[in-house]
Formats: sequence, C-alpha cells, structure tokens
Amino acid sequence: MPVISRFYGIVVFINYNDHNPPHFHARYQDQEVIVEIQSGIVTGSMSRRALQMLFEWAGEHQEELLDNWNRARERRALVPIAPLS
Repeated sequence: MPVISRFYGIVVFINYNDHNPPHFHARYQDQEVIVEIQSGIVTGSMSRRALQMLFEWAGEHQEELLDNWNRARERRALVPIAPLS
C-alpha cells in the first residue's frame, strides 16, 4: 500500500488501480476508514479526534489527493503529501 502521508499516528494511503469513486484509506491504531475525496463520505470507523484531523488534512489537500488518485489509476508513482501541521 503506497503511503502518501503520516501525521499524529494516522497513516494515509491510496491503492493502485482501486475502484471508483476516488477515495483514500487511513489507519489510526487498529482503526481504518475509507474516505471519498470529493464528498467526504466515510466507510469504517475511527476515533472522533483522529477523524477530525483527517478531515482537516484532506480539506487542505483535496487537489493533491485527486492528483494522486489519478496517478494510482495510471499506475504511476504517487507524490507524498505534507502532513497536517
């Protein structure tokens, strides 16, 4: 799984050639979610605090997430995204 960012124990990754709609995966401890990039719809569960940080980060990097989604679909190298500051 290509990791694109890590912050506060949250690991964010996008799988190559994954199914639509555009989304990313995130893990925090033993919790995992899938987040649709454009709608913010979440599948899975994660602590409220971690999820809030993840949403803040995703909001700041939506364009980069979509670019990485397209790169993954084309099986190109993914570009790391800055962590939440």
